[in-house]
Amino acid sequence: MTRLARASFILSMIVSAPALAADISLDHPWSRATPANAPVGAGYVSIRNSGVAADRLVSATADVAGKVEIHEMAMADGVMKMRQVQGIDIPAGKSAELKPGGYHLMFMGLKQPLKAGDTVKGSLTFEKAGTVPVEFKVEAMSGGEHKH
Repeated sequence: MTRLARASFILSMIVSAPALAADISLDHPWSRATPANAPVGAGYVSIRNSGVAADRLVSATADVAGKVEIHEMAMADGVMKMRQVQGIDIPAGKSAELKPGGYHLMFMGLKQPLKAGDTVKGSLTFEKAGTVPVEFKVEAMSGGEHKH
């Protein structure tokens, strides 16, 4: 193999290699406290992709929930609607905000109420970066939104 061919091969392997979990960072994962018998809760977080390739959040888990779905809230015909989505794109070098009134995680089938001060352990799974552990801090029902 010539030096040029070898360099070209190595470069192609680097460019096509999947992003590492190190390319994904999570800022201020949080959730709101829930009433005693609430069947659902929500998770919010800012996801930063410092890699050179786009990635996509495709699923999530939370130890307090039977299942976790990715949802979006959006205005449609003057009405706020919530719907499940199959994933959230995280462009290279950009962030995606999961926050009230937008994309968020729905903790379905809560096994216990979410209490202020507690933490919820879980994971976020990305197409390229794989599974990244996360710990959501439960904040008071009236609080939560991260101020920049």
